[in-house]
Amino acid sequence: MHSKRGSRPGTVAITAAAGTVAVGLLTAFLGTGSGAAASSRHPGWEQSVRAARVQQGAQTPAGKKSHAKPAKPKAPRKTGRGISHHTAAGGRSVSLTLDDGPHPEWTPKMLELLRQYHVKATFCLIGPNAEQHPRLVKRIVAEGHRLCNHSVDHDTGMDHKSVAYQKRQILDAKRMIDKASGGAPVYYYRAPGGAFTPASRRVAAEHGMRPLGWVVDPGDWQLPGTEAIVRQAKEQMEDGAVILFHDGGGDRVESYEALRQLLPWLKEQGYSFSFPKA
Repeated sequence: MHSKRGSRPGTVAITAAAGTVAVGLLTAFLGTGSGAAASSRHPGWEQSVRAARVQQGAQTPAGKKSHAKPAKPKAPRKTGRGISHHTAAGGRSVSLTLDDGPHPEWTPKMLELLRQYHVKATFCLIGPNAEQHPRLVKRIVAEGHRLCNHSVDHDTGMDHKSVAYQKRQILDAKRMIDKASGGAPVYYYRAPGGAFTPASRRVAAEHGMRPLGWVVDPGDWQLPGTEAIVRQAKEQMEDGAVILFHDGGGDRVESYEALRQLLPWLKEQGYSFSFPKA
């Protein structure tokens, strides 16, 4: 999948990798006055292969007629188009978000770590990954965490593509996540690498998903080493911050070890954990 680098609200982050300059990602924050954006490719990114999807219609046993009325679709919950960078609780709280999963090895390890420290997080899921690992998606929900839509293909250049393409990336991923979770709420949409556009934010909000940014990006996607991840996270930490981490997209041993140090440190510093503003 792809990497991302975010700047703190009000700053501009530019990532140059393999001759690619991620300029368009700042579109995410036009009109918001704050935000973090940038992206290149994740080192060691495991490309998601979309599994063949079989459309299974509800079938009535031969010789029997169903008189059940079709369930009335739920109206999407109301939410704003503005990108959420801070916690709902405010004050000395933070929100932990984990991107690019679910991953069969690292998501369960992250869930165990979160349970150990009594922390609830938001998992930003790639659609095909959710489709391939529905039990993990259901476990995330059952353990009290929230779901976030992170698109189908993690295309960090989708802000330069058509509105129709962006809409497919968002809504196809949501259908995959809905099916995997059994219909649990998907509270947020995080554009790959922060590549939001006014159109993508509108589509997400119309379907009940608040655009989700971040404040703290310790760079775990760059695999700089556990010590560097912990140091950068501590340097960027502030009250009410949404924190960007990863449980998918490659080998996440450094992310896991860094969180194993950061979670108790955050509690020692007096931080509580809250979900992002939705």
